[in-house]
Amino acid sequence: MDEDGTIGNVDATPGDTLTAAPVDDSLTTAADDTTTPAAEATVDGSPHQDEQIEQDATQADAQDSTAQMPVPTRNIRDLFIPPRNIAAIRQRLFDVAEKIELRKEEFDLYWPYVDNVWVRQHRAGSDKTGLYKTDYYACRLQRPTYTPKAVDKPRTDGTPTRKKQIREGGKCHMKLKVVRYEGGYHSVTINQLGDKTQHLHDLDHMDKIKRTTVLMEIARSEVMRGYMPASVYTVMSEDERRLAASGGRHLNRNDVRNASQVWRQQHKDPLRVHEGYKYDHGNGIVRENGALPLVQRVINAEVVDPTLAYYAGLPPNTLRFPDELRPFLEPYLPRHDMAFTEDGLPHVTLTYATSLDSSLSLAPGIQTVLSGPHSKAMTHYLRSKHDAIIVGVRTALADDPALNCRVEGVGGYGGLGWEGQPRPVIIDPGARWLLTPQTRVIRTVSEGKGKGPWIIIAPGFAMDPNRIEMLKYYGGKYLGLTDFDKRWRLRWEAILRALAAEGIRSVMIEGGGMVINELLRPEHSNLVSSVVVTVAPTYLGQGGVTVSPPPKVDAARRPQPAMRFKDVRWQSFGEDAVMCGRIPHVDVPPGATAPRSTTSATMAPPLRPVSFFNSSVDAQNGFQSRVPPSS
Repeated sequence: MDEDGTIGNVDATPGDTLTAAPVDDSLTTAADDTTTPAAEATVDGSPHQDEQIEQDATQADAQDSTAQMPVPTRNIRDLFIPPRNIAAIRQRLFDVAEKIELRKEEFDLYWPYVDNVWVRQHRAGSDKTGLYKTDYYACRLQRPTYTPKAVDKPRTDGTPTRKKQIREGGKCHMKLKVVRYEGGYHSVTINQLGDKTQHLHDLDHMDKIKRTTVLMEIARSEVMRGYMPASVYTVMSEDERRLAASGGRHLNRNDVRNASQVWRQQHKDPLRVHEGYKYDHGNGIVRENGALPLVQRVINAEVVDPTLAYYAGLPPNTLRFPDELRPFLEPYLPRHDMAFTEDGLPHVTLTYATSLDSSLSLAPGIQTVLSGPHSKAMTHYLRSKHDAIIVGVRTALADDPALNCRVEGVGGYGGLGWEGQPRPVIIDPGARWLLTPQTRVIRTVSEGKGKGPWIIIAPGFAMDPNRIEMLKYYGGKYLGLTDFDKRWRLRWEAILRALAAEGIRSVMIEGGGMVINELLRPEHSNLVSSVVVTVAPTYLGQGGVTVSPPPKVDAARRPQPAMRFKDVRWQSFGEDAVMCGRIPHVDVPPGATAPRSTTSATMAPPLRPVSFFNSSVDAQNGFQSRVPPSS
């Protein structure tokens, strides 16, 4: 025995069985379809074991090691500094209680943490466009490990037959459909297949009978760095909480041996213990006096400034909205349990930033920043609470906005997939907005930090098919409407009803000036559920784009206040003041938009189909179409 506690390439801690029996290569890659930890940990113990070790070593030296074992893509750091919320993500990917949509890189990162649960059954192939590829998975306990034979045939090379353990089968019937999309962005959508059901076992049961690829790769990578399997097991199991989060609560020393067996047979250099540890006869691998655990050393080396640890791994432009300010906004936000209002329309939150002289910008077409950093974070928090954001085409042309959410915790900013990201909706009756791959909202989609935009148009002009296909390629689409008011503008109720038919339950309307002023008109104000206005401490001066409802007079034609909000609350956000309130219901003439309630939940009627090529639209008039549709 060497001083470091090794005999050649086999660790010799007390109480261990020296394991050099050949292990099938397929077992060392973890999470395959036919193996169990019990089978992986089998030690033959036959009297010919020492002779077989020499034979196996000779054969291994003649083979290409790279062909025998893939190079690990993970190391001990991935165990000590795992992906955020990995335990909760593993549970979600185990349950799949609802549709899960991930970015491709997220799927590649997280799926190996649950590949001890799911086994791919078959691949259905791609659709005719080549953009969608479908795989089908089933729970590993759907079928037994293997069918036992009356007599096991000896191996052709003369090695002993492995002792296999029959795993229970037919115990769970959960199946998944996994669809990959590789277009303007890459996504993986995971859905339960067939009737909604649940596993007949828990995740810990799967962790007990099968190890994940992640754990086996980490163990293999450490042994390939020259460390004894016993030492690798010791450092991996020191932090039980982190190990359990990655599915390793039942990890044992034999798992580490089996993960690295092929490599150890091909490399005869003596193995060593990790720095700061030693072999203690009778106690195995222990930490030296005064030495920090390896997990703590790795964490300390990863984050130099502890104050930055919270934001590690997040994009640099991530915003954080304090928890203590959220109760102020909650009464004005859509409820999570609300499907639609009783009239079948989404919850509508009207929000904008204004100066002290009620201006949105210095002049038409000029982007003007009014919100400070605190109120900007609030706006992005509001976006995360709505299914969609609506802006007019003039805002889209002037600002080239990203129309996504950057608050910490949503998809692309610490969250999964596109969760918390609203759907951008642009009101563009004349299809004036010419999207290109360089448009900011499209770049945001390509980066996996926002959803593809929906553009609402008035049909009746020759839409370029290339524009339609490009928008579809990035996950967006055009919605055509033919419902107009007396001024030949698209009716807001029709817009909201069309979005409800697409499954949008809440919308946040941010502008611009024409949109806001339209919704503050008496015939539209009852469509608005709540209002959130940010007031910046500045005057923009005359000539700007202002927010001002049309004048109101009484029966004697005397001027009256146009509107006064109710249920008003004020809160300071840095240098800005934020007002939340509601628009009081007003009497509307017959046939106009009716008052609404936000207490009931009913489904919206389907949107009637429209044609895109049946009337003309004044492309320069924003909301207005001077010529009525031919239909």
